[in-house]
Amino acid sequence: MGIVIYHYPVPAASSVKIMIEASAPAKIILFGEHAVVYGQPAIAVPVSSLRATANVAANNPSGQGLRIAAADLNEVLPISIESEIVDHSLAATARLVLKTLKATTPDVTITLHSAIPMASGLGSGAAVSAALGRALSAAVHQTIENETLNALVYEMEKTYHGTPSGIDNTVIVYEQPVYFVRGAPIEKMPIGAAFTLLIGDTGQGALTKIAVGDVRKLFEADPERIQPILDEIGALVKRAKIAIESGEISELGPLMLKNHALLQQLTVSSHELDQLVEAAVNAGAAGAKLSGGGRGGNMIALVTPESSENVRQALLNAGAVRVFETTVTP
Repeated sequence: MGIVIYHYPVPAASSVKIMIEASAPAKIILFGEHAVVYGQPAIAVPVSSLRATANVAANNPSGQGLRIAAADLNEVLPISIESEIVDHSLAATARLVLKTLKATTPDVTITLHSAIPMASGLGSGAAVSAALGRALSAAVHQTIENETLNALVYEMEKTYHGTPSGIDNTVIVYEQPVYFVRGAPIEKMPIGAAFTLLIGDTGQGALTKIAVGDVRKLFEADPERIQPILDEIGALVKRAKIAIESGEISELGPLMLKNHALLQQLTVSSHELDQLVEAAVNAGAAGAKLSGGGRGGNMIALVTPESSENVRQALLNAGAVRVFETTVTP
């Protein structure tokens, strides 16, 4: 999953040029963000239509080493596995992968592209790290198991988010809906009936690390007030799990709205997110909520084939810079 290897003939006597393409999806959190950091459950699903890709071209001169071309950032990074100083997350990811695999640095160029908006709660950083890890492991003729890759991507998530829950890297690496409890075995979720979500992008970037840190400050300052909010989020996640697995999709809308209201109490919503949630519900969405770290980024709305277009237009009219659609299927 996530890796395709193409063999192209080349005119040189050395026979074959190998091109490797690896990818990883975006993700959205359906329920439980922020509370998941404190041991509560969360539900997340991959967004397979939005992907980060890593293409490997074995065309570097011998001894030149690894180069990573971050096309979206207009950067080309030479990587030295021997260097003890790594000041770029992509370089750090590559070095960690090579160290873990006990591999020498290959003479290749890896070009990264991502259709996933950055700093928007869709897991862009984890997806890029996962795609890079898969591509680099294939470039050194090794297979990296999902469990190993998940641990490596989690290490990189710490640089983005400070104290991440681990849910982003898990759902992205395994590319399956998951019911996630920090520190517990991964639970892959069966889907009882298909349902469709619209993802509304506020266009406002936000650092998850800051929002997570601010919730931590709230909790430490007043645990007696914050703990019940976290517990209530956990309880509704468990109800959502039962509804999703049994195919009772109509129960999800009210749970989404309740989850959003609780996240507002944790101060991680924003005017833009609240405006999009309200617009979606007024246009016929069964429910809506912010998704991810908050303070910007994205929200999600539960729609039907009949309401989808009205809700999409309402989100755009209310300020969404783009709207994606994804269907979660059994």
